[in-house]
Amino acid sequence: MSAAEVRRLVDRVTARWAPDAGGGVVWAGDHEGRRGVRLEQRGRDFTTLWLGIGERTLAVEAYVFSAPPPGEREEAFRQCLARNLSGRRLHFALDRHGDLLLVGRVPLAEVSEGELELLLGEAHEAIALVLPALIAAARGRETIP
Repeated sequence: MSAAEVRRLVDRVTARWAPDAGGGVVWAGDHEGRRGVRLEQRGRDFTTLWLGIGERTLAVEAYVFSAPPPGEREEAFRQCLARNLSGRRLHFALDRHGDLLLVGRVPLAEVSEGELELLLGEAHEAIALVLPALIAAARGRETIP
């Protein structure tokens, strides 16, 4: 599938998500060349999942949590790494500022409506599971043994 075909598919599928009241998507639109999908989250208002279409891959990225202060970094990183094994396409990573992100890449040839649904679900679940643990770690409480 070409980048243009993937772009049309991403636009069509994500535009359907926002009007679905039970789907947890409150906005889908374009910003700075990427498609954004805003997901409702517990613990904060929303998380925006960004989809960027390149020549060979669909890049997926979501900001999860600010760089933890020095005393809490180890626990916050442990929380994310403990969950990285369960990710199918998406994994936790650090950006250049030390902020925690959820990131992934999918070859354009593998992008389909079903794959986009799986990516949305995986992102929502991963963030929903790790966010309370990160908030607890930032407050000095461990949540994973």
